[in-house]
Amino acid sequence: MELEFYKYQGTGNDFVMIDNRSNSFPKENTQLVAHLCDRRFGIGADGLILLDTDAATDFRMVYYNSDGNLSSMCGNGGRCLVAFAKKLNVIQNETTFMATDGLHYATVGADGIVSLQMIDVAEIKNTPDYSFLNTGSPHHVQLVTDLEHYNVKENGAAIRYGDLYGQQGSNVNFVKKIDDATFSLRTYERGVEDETLACGTGATAVAIAMNAIGQTDLNTIHLNVEGGKLAVSFDAKDGKYTNVFLKGPAEFVFKGTIQI
Repeated sequence: MELEFYKYQGTGNDFVMIDNRSNSFPKENTQLVAHLCDRRFGIGADGLILLDTDAATDFRMVYYNSDGNLSSMCGNGGRCLVAFAKKLNVIQNETTFMATDGLHYATVGADGIVSLQMIDVAEIKNTPDYSFLNTGSPHHVQLVTDLEHYNVKENGAAIRYGDLYGQQGSNVNFVKKIDDATFSLRTYERGVEDETLACGTGATAVAIAMNAIGQTDLNTIHLNVEGGKLAVSFDAKDGKYTNVFLKGPAEFVFKGTIQI
């Protein structure tokens, strides 16, 4: 069987995109998904995303980590899927779609910037050493010194597989404050089991966590990730974060076919 695919990236977070409106992709074949995401023997990506039909919205997002398993929400993947849907003429410049964490709204600007509404956040665990919150995926957020030389893979894995989060684990974000409006971060992603060049739900978690612990009182935060720049905006009231938007580029890389 010949499979047509598209490759997209958002600030270095890269994805295999498949138009599955015909419902022909073998969704239970985790080995196939892992193979397609493999950077040496397959196409290569941080994850694979199916664009499925949905009765109530423009489309449904089905997201797999590069290990082949279905996963929780991916913010940069969601933004890339919106750009993909526009390329397929499924949408124009505005959309609502369904993902594993519920309904999402998004827009595509004339400059190609995709703005994706994320879920509301009402529960944040803050400790002297870290914050933990769910922005569609679970995220550990921790300020560190010397972020540039920090061993993200080793330290991230120790937290992800440690006693703190049990069998489910967590994504882990290490953060450095640049100024009140800007933070740099590096992320260890579960399912990829390594550092990625960007993480959208991670950037969202960092922006909210930095506001929650008083590192900034601004409601628009700029995030420097290894693969570029993202922005997160929100409304904050009584410890609840609403109207949360993740903004950044989502770019088509190439299109191809592969025998499966």
